[in-house]
Amino acid sequence: MVLSLLTRLVRLRVTLAYTAALVAVAAVLVALGPHFREQVIWHASTNLHNLAHGRLGTLIGSAFVTETGPIYVWLPGLFAILGLAELLWHSRRMVVAFVVGHVGATLLVAAGLTGALAAGLASWSIVNATDVGMSYGAVGVLGALTAAIPRQWRAAWTGWWLAVAVGSAIGTFGDFTNVGHGVALILGMAVGTRFGHPAHWTTARYALLAVAAAFGYLIMANTGLSILTTSTLGVLGALTATQVARRRAVRRALTVAPSPQPAVS
Repeated sequence: MVLSLLTRLVRLRVTLAYTAALVAVAAVLVALGPHFREQVIWHASTNLHNLAHGRLGTLIGSAFVTETGPIYVWLPGLFAILGLAELLWHSRRMVVAFVVGHVGATLLVAAGLTGALAAGLASWSIVNATDVGMSYGAVGVLGALTAAIPRQWRAAWTGWWLAVAVGSAIGTFGDFTNVGHGVALILGMAVGTRFGHPAHWTTARYALLAVAAAFGYLIMANTGLSILTTSTLGVLGALTATQVARRRAVRRALTVAPSPQPAVS
């Protein structure tokens, strides 16, 4: 029994190690007081100021520092996303999805903000905005899970999340963090297509998927307006994607169907 438990835990080794690190960092920051915590958040932020000064270590360090809400509220949701991905794709691929989502979205958002500043479309105060946390990486992993979703539900899943990402950006008036979530989602979906065949689904894994999806949704929709916008667009996106997928399936079936042979007299 103990050996069986250890075997299962080994399969979640990256998820366990990362969540343990998050708990440890959060505990230290609480113990050392708010002033020290603010300093750590500032130095770990992937804002334009730090990136422009060559502090590329923030691309990694920012994933271990959080500033929103008590950790015990959102940690189970994060564990569900990462744990499910690690069970389905194994450790290395889950890490790849997380890093691509976290680092890729951060750099693309930074490039977009730089362009917006140059064009006079954004306030210069955004240069020093704090930007830490695991949300880009988590959404990237959520996106990578798309390729593991059973085929009959994949179109609806894809349409829902893409529409939710658009609705999140609209509902928060183009907030760069929510735009980054959309970027991370797309990056995750793209990288997930390279992961091959996932492990088989079980009842427990479907339960993890439900928790992971709920957590991912709350990452992108956390205000009344964004929830209204994303839920409406999400349903429309899921229905539209399902219809498109069905039409494509019918066309493929008609294409490969054998043509009738003339009767032999």
